[in-house]
Order: sequence, then C-alpha cells, then structure tokens
Amino acid sequence: MLVNAHLTKLKSILVFTILIFTLNAKAQNLSLKNCIDSALLHNKTLQIAQSDIEISDERNKEAKGGLIPKLYGNADYRYYTDLPYQLLPASVFNGPAGVYKEAQFGVPHNLNANLTIDVPLYNPQAIGAITVSKRAKELSQIQFQQTEEQVIFEISNLYYNAQIVSNQILFIKNSISNSEKLHSNIKLLYSQQMAKGTDVDKIKLQQSQLNTQLSKANTQYQQLLNLLKIQLGIAVSQSIAIEETFTPISEEAKYSTKPTSDITLSNTKQLLLKSELQTLKLSHLPSFSLYGSYGTTGYGNYSGANDFFKFYPIGFAGVKMTWLIFSGTSLEHKIFQKKEEIKQNSLRVELLNEKQNVQIENTQMQYDVAVSNLSNSKSQLELAETIYSKTLIQQKEGVATLTDILLSDNAQKEAQQNYLSALVDLMKADLELKKVSGNLSFKN
Repeated sequence: MLVNAHLTKLKSILVFTILIFTLNAKAQNLSLKNCIDSALLHNKTLQIAQSDIEISDERNKEAKGGLIPKLYGNADYRYYTDLPYQLLPASVFNGPAGVYKEAQFGVPHNLNANLTIDVPLYNPQAIGAITVSKRAKELSQIQFQQTEEQVIFEISNLYYNAQIVSNQILFIKNSISNSEKLHSNIKLLYSQQMAKGTDVDKIKLQQSQLNTQLSKANTQYQQLLNLLKIQLGIAVSQSIAIEETFTPISEEAKYSTKPTSDITLSNTKQLLLKSELQTLKLSHLPSFSLYGSYGTTGYGNYSGANDFFKFYPIGFAGVKMTWLIFSGTSLEHKIFQKKEEIKQNSLRVELLNEKQNVQIENTQMQYDVAVSNLSNSKSQLELAETIYSKTLIQQKEGVATLTDILLSDNAQKEAQQNYLSALVDLMKADLELKKVSGNLSFKN
C-alpha cells in the first residue's frame, strides 16, 4: 500500500509538472480532473490541513517520549559566607539532658556534580496521553479529508459555472452573428423601401444589447477563472482555459451510501473522548519509576593551615511511587463532564446518520427532476431553433415581419438560457448527491 501511495503521489506531481510547462507555453483547456489534481497538490487550504496532520503526528511522538528514560546532569557550587549551624545535645558529651550547644559544620566551598536517570516503569497518565494523541492524529487526518472534499466541491462548482458562462458567450456570439446578417437584410430592404427605418433601429438596439451582454459575460467568465486559479494554487497572472464541452452525466445516478466525512469525524471524536475519559480514570492509579544517581561532592577550605579541596563519590538507586490519593473533587467533575460530552457526541452521530438518509432521498428526487427538466429544455431549444430558422426563411419570402423574427429570436435566447440552467442544475445535483452519499472524494 505504501508503494502504491508513493506511485500515485509521483504520478500526480508528474502530471502537474507537465501541466505547468504546457501552461507556460499557451493557455490550455483544463479538464475538471486536471483542476482537482492541481488543487490536491498546491491548494493553500489543503497545505494548512496537511500541516495540522504533521503537528498531530509530532504530538503523538511527544506523548510516546513520556515513557522513554530521562537522563539529567546537575552541577551545584556554593560558597558559604556563614556556615549553617546545628544544635548538638549536651548529653552526647555527658552534659545535662535538655541542654543544646550550637556548632558549625562543613567548609565554605561546596561543589556537587552528578548524573541522574529516571526510568518509567508504569505511568498510566503517559499511556493514556499516547492513546489520546493517536486519536487526535486520526481526527486531523479525517479533517484533512473533509477539507479536501470541500475544495473538490468548490472547484467543481466554479468549473461548472465557468462552463455555463462560456457556453452563454458562444450563444451570444452566435446571436450577434445572426443579428448582423439580419441587419444587412433589413438595410437592403430599407434601401428598396420595403422596410421601415424603425426596423433598422430595432436591429441596432438588439445588437447593442447583445454586445452589452457579451461584455458582462466575458467579465464574469474571467472572474470565475481567477477564483479557480486561487483554488488550483496557480498565479492569477497565469493564463488558463477550461473545456467548453460538458462531461456527459448518466441519467440514472446510483452511488453506494458511505459514511460522510462529518459522520466519520464524529465517530473518531467519540473514540477520542472515550480515550480522554479513560486517561482521567487512570490518573487514580499510582505510577512507578526506577531512578538512580551517580556523581561527586567536593569540599574545600582555603584559609588557615588546612588548605584542601577534596572530592568524594556518591551514588544511589531506588524505586519511586507517585500516587494521587486525593485531589479535591475536580477530577470527579472532569470525569462527569467527559461522560456528558460522550453522550452528546453519540446523539450527534445518530442525528448525522438520520440527516444523511433524508439528504440522499431529497437530493435523489432533485436529481430526477433535473434530468426531466434537461430533457424538456433540450427539446424546447431544438424547437425554438427550428422556429427561428423557419421565421428567417418566411421573412425573406415576405410572409413574416421583423417583429416575428425578434419574437422568435427572444424565444430562442430564452430556450438557450433554460437549457444551460437545466444543465447546470443537473451537474450540481449530481455533485450534491456525491457529497451527501459520501462519494465526493476524487479517490472514490
């Protein structure tokens, strides 16, 4: 599995590298898959989410470090301007009982240097922290998947919208071309006194309106491409283009129901909460460790006749037990809070499962309606185009008026817009159905 993962990553990097070199040469038509591949490698939001995974991995390693033996080095030098006093009972020197005599012991210079080792034998809190950090790492990985799905969803939406606007531009350009031909015919008829001057003005008005629509559509298209570049991790100055042809979508979208990232996230959070609760309960247990120290102690006196500085070795080993016997009532309250959090999250998982079933049913109905609307819109568009063509022929034959042509032209434009709207509704319904059924990830 690791080999396959590395091969997949290398393949994605190779595809993107080729894509960048191609883009530097000229603007290429990017497919939706090209866009998603680029985003999975260079999207800033995904890079932040990936960084969260790496941080959680380091925290897991940090928690595991709690069970590794610790070695400390210590050094301490003291110079006593006044040596500490001790009280000696006079009875030691055959004096009266209950009488003490003060005395100063030691030398002014004291130097201690040693190495101390602490080896954990059993530490329930450290063991619990490792489990918690492991669950937190899994949570970060699912959050990354959630972010990845959101990026894919946003890119797909932008891509579909850009395709719609791109096709709108083609329709408008086609209408402008038809309008120019019609304008030439009307001018010819006007020169032969077979058409009115207002007829020529009507065509000019239509051309002006179409040019305004074209300008707006071009601006909207460029804005969508700029937003798409941000998601792809491409510089805004980079020139790109998308495929104008829509990818065929099956009229019967059937996706196997899988847990969504929200459900998976809540399930993993449940495991995390249970691990945290177990860690709190383990804090009642004692911890054991083996410790030892080895070093030297030096004493020095540089006054009088006894000038000296001598070192004496010191070493010991032992077993230490630490047991929290009573901590007030704070621990019990923490345990109660954690149990309530587990109960809340359990209800949240149930709610998400119920919500998913309802969303799938509703989105499937929305998809079926979109399929029906697209079929009707396509038929209406074909009929509108036929009517417009026939009206143009009738106008040349002197049967149809300019008003008839303009009405059929408006009907054709409306049919074109309805067709595009129905098409984007179907693609977005398919996208939403993938999302609610847990099939949005491009890996599925």
